[in-house]
Amino acid sequence: MGKFVIKETKSGVKFNLKATNGEVIATSEVYTTEAACNKGIASVQKNAPVAAVENQTVEGFEVQKHPKFEVYTDKSGEFRFRLKATNGQIIATSESYKKLASCLNGIESVKKNAADSTIVKENA
Repeated sequence: MGKFVIKETKSGVKFNLKATNGEVIATSEVYTTEAACNKGIASVQKNAPVAAVENQTVEGFEVQKHPKFEVYTDKSGEFRFRLKATNGQIIATSESYKKLASCLNGIESVKKNAADSTIVKENA
């Protein structure tokens, strides 16, 4: 089972969703309060398991309804995903992947781990 790790940054609070092996599979934006960060986690827990996958790296891709994972390529040509909630806001993002298949595996890992992950606070 994965876990959400809440940590403080210089400008606020963010979370990382870690898979069972300890790898970070998704990261949040920086929130101003821990309460807002916890709401972000709740949103990921609710939306990730049911989110469709929209692969924006293929020509003529089919636009999906929110919530959804958007797969795209970054400036360096690597694959990334972002999870958008039902209101269209980005609630989690990935690191970059060299292969599309790895990016899609990352999405599956988020879907699998998000719902029942524990929440822990990292001590600064």
